[in-house]
Amino acid sequence: MADEALFLLLHNEMVSGVYKSAEQGEVENGRCITKLENMGFRVGQGLIERFTKDTARFKDELDIMKFICKDFWTTVFKKQIDNLRTNHQGIYVLQDNKFRLLTQMSAGKQYLEHASKYLAFTCGLIRGGLSNLGIKSIVTAEVSSMPACKLNSHFLNV
Repeated sequence: MADEALFLLLHNEMVSGVYKSAEQGEVENGRCITKLENMGFRVGQGLIERFTKDTARFKDELDIMKFICKDFWTTVFKKQIDNLRTNHQGIYVLQDNKFRLLTQMSAGKQYLEHASKYLAFTCGLIRGGLSNLGIKSIVTAEVSSMPACKLNSHFLNV
């Protein structure tokens, strides 16, 4: 429980720190989002390397995404992804109905515009993990109602 609270506090301070240190132009141009995503990318690479050192090779992309949804997500966020969908052509949608990094924000729509700040690190986390497993991807997030989110992962080497 203490680890989870520390992670949530660290994440909130990281987002706050990046936005506080940014100039007005960086905030408007999305450079803060890019910084947060790059931080997540590096962390995702390291975590996947550590988590997969004793596992067998994955058969295909679906096995990799199942690993991300079950083992990786459980280790980082203390629960599995609620839903994984694919079109079997390199697009995967991961849905978390109660995403931990958004649960502290109001369930109302007033903070919906700020959700992207708090999801950038997670998008990078997934992209970095996939990158270390040999898959180039673009990961985006969307939030229609708090605290649920959908993470869209589009594989580029399909």
